[in-house]
Amino acid sequence: MSPFDRIVLVFNPHSTGDAPASAEELRAELARRLPDVPLELRPTQYAGHAREIAREVAAAGSPLLVSVSGDGGYNEVVDGVVQAGNDRAVCAVRAAGNANDHRRTTREHHLADAIVAGDVRRIDLLRLTLAGGDADQVRYAHSYIGVGLTPVVAVDLEAGGKGSWREIVSVVRGFARFRPFPIRLEDGRRRTIDSLVFANISQMAKYATLSEGAAPDDGLFEVVTQQRTGKLRVLATAVRAATRGLGPQPSATHYAFTTLAPMPLQLDGELVELAAGTRVSVDIAPRALATVV
Repeated sequence: MSPFDRIVLVFNPHSTGDAPASAEELRAELARRLPDVPLELRPTQYAGHAREIAREVAAAGSPLLVSVSGDGGYNEVVDGVVQAGNDRAVCAVRAAGNANDHRRTTREHHLADAIVAGDVRRIDLLRLTLAGGDADQVRYAHSYIGVGLTPVVAVDLEAGGKGSWREIVSVVRGFARFRPFPIRLEDGRRRTIDSLVFANISQMAKYATLSEGAAPDDGLFEVVTQQRTGKLRVLATAVRAATRGLGPQPSATHYAFTTLAPMPLQLDGELVELAAGTRVSVDIAPRALATVV
């Protein structure tokens, strides 16, 4: 007997990764193998809609929400499920994006097989708190949160399009215009950073290995920091991450700083613009998400 009382497949009908066809393919397979479990396709209509769908569906019962998307779309679904506050709701992702870091790093079984078997485990999440406006904003990330070079390049990838040559051009353009960002740490010290990444998984951006031994269920996140060192050192670090990996990195359960200038922040695959004076807190949320792997 399935542990799920219904399965909802959430997808962007305008996805560049052919999410509609992928969602229909999975729906057909699950309908054949789980004939007694209600299935529903839920296309999104606007940015943030996946979060609203997930919050609504996860509010009651024992649903499984499958995000047919990349890391950004899955971020919305995960965030919505956690906001619903129902521990019986389960998430999964069927890769249909560009990097698909979370699925590639955490996959243990073929997704349909794992769903049919009811193979569920709990993983940690990163809880992001932004303070400085009228009210604190709280968001969750399944894989990583980054400021500095990572989101700057991501902005150019979105503008330049995805695909091997276009990605290369976009990365070079983002690297060329990148400027380090100033922040103030909790103890009052000021730092100028090239890159600061909080990682719940060991890999990102398809090729880069951020940390050896990182796991999404160890109650910790890794802090990958590069203070202002010059563009050649940043480039050397990126090459090392993509070839040999960066090796073991410091781990933490909490990290906070205040922005001293406007800067972008990347939450999994989603971009957020931060104003100067925003207090940014990253905390581990242990075993906060039930997921099919």
